[in-house]
Amino acid sequence: MTLPAPVPDITPETETFWKATATGRLLIQRCAECERCVWYPRFLCPACHSTDLLWTEASGRGTVHSATVTSRGILDYKDAGSYVLALVELDEGPKMLTNVVECDPAEVFIGQRVEVVFHDTGAGVALPRFRPVTEAVAIPGA
Repeated sequence: MTLPAPVPDITPETETFWKATATGRLLIQRCAECERCVWYPRFLCPACHSTDLLWTEASGRGTVHSATVTSRGILDYKDAGSYVLALVELDEGPKMLTNVVECDPAEVFIGQRVEVVFHDTGAGVALPRFRPVTEAVAIPGA
């Protein structure tokens, strides 16, 4: 099943973020004063209120912090079938509300490792969504 990719509203605070998604890059802001990573894009740091926010490329990896399966969507999602709405904690710290895709919705769990994938909207931007990843485990002596 393919989820719809609605076009986001682009504001001066989010323009850099959305342009990066079109090239397959996930950007977050980092405060130059307190070094906190910030999500969602904004004009001042929520921790120290500095306006000196710098864009930095995120690893694109994270962990499912919370998730729910929606069985009956509305608006653009009304024909999507079951899909996962999740709060993903990026490895850099911020939590991002997103979808977990490319898997059976019933198999998504809290603590699951995920990586970003981008779904093109057809309007020059892409939506960051996440898919489960299997982490390689080193076997001692192998």
